[in-house]
Amino acid sequence: MHSFGTRRPGTVSAVALALLVASLAGCQGGKTASAPSSSGPAGPRARVLAVKIDNVGPARPQTGLDKADIVYVEQVEAGLSRMLAAYSSRLPGVVGPVRSARETDLELLRQFDRPTLAFSGAQSKLLPAIAAAPLNPLTPGTDPDAYFRGSDRAAPHNLYLRPARASHTTTGVNAAEDIGLRFAAAVPGGRPAAGRTVRYPAARFSFTWSAERSRWLVSMDGTPARTADGARLGAADVVVQYVTVRPSLYQDRWGSKSPYTETVGSGSAVVLRDGKEYDVQWSRPAADAVTSFTTRDGERMTFAPGQVWIVFASK
Repeated sequence: MHSFGTRRPGTVSAVALALLVASLAGCQGGKTASAPSSSGPAGPRARVLAVKIDNVGPARPQTGLDKADIVYVEQVEAGLSRMLAAYSSRLPGVVGPVRSARETDLELLRQFDRPTLAFSGAQSKLLPAIAAAPLNPLTPGTDPDAYFRGSDRAAPHNLYLRPARASHTTTGVNAAEDIGLRFAAAVPGGRPAAGRTVRYPAARFSFTWSAERSRWLVSMDGTPARTADGARLGAADVVVQYVTVRPSLYQDRWGSKSPYTETVGSGSAVVLRDGKEYDVQWSRPAADAVTSFTTRDGERMTFAPGQVWIVFASK
């Protein structure tokens, strides 16, 4: 369990915060986000809280990751990984450690209806793009009462969010269903699969089928992934989505270019569910469209009820 200390806001530079606030003021004038143009639900949209989560050794175990509807995994600088957890059907009491946003997040989140993005900060040149994006930024600077620092690990791996204290409300609609994923009986076909591993230059994710738990048990860098309470992390579905990963327009303080993951377009993917793997195609024709997954026969892919992990792997 985490031992959480006295709350104190995370750090966002004064210049960066001023840029963010000024840009937000300029883009608020009655702007509303349109619904995705691809197949989503006809009912009320989900009010999604997306949290950028740290994923290096000192940041583990993470808190609240098991409560997410969708966990997106993406490559960042130095070949490492971070996660973007999407919450809507339920909110954890605490989630984190919270880290900085990337350009990839902005395009990815346009699938949702003006989501809230919780992040610790961003590269200063990226802040105007965040402010102009159709989302609500939630940082220690914009909502300091929602954040606190844990006492059990060193900064920057100890910033946490209490969603109940944030200026965000949720409708309880599942974020996965909101972007058109359908939970239903398995489609025909598929191959028995014991597991699958996705490798980044400096990170590794493995998913191993557990018939006993009816889940794909998650391991990170060869170590079983657990919650802050010690429970094993497991996903009902895993999507390994093959995408183009290229240098973004931005770089970190050491001059390393941030990778940019292209989530608009089309390509191949592998879906793991119920101890099988399915070869599918993914398609997202525009940034304001959702991603569809279809079998090679053109049938819409279905998913097992539960948490979905979407891991972006380089083509």
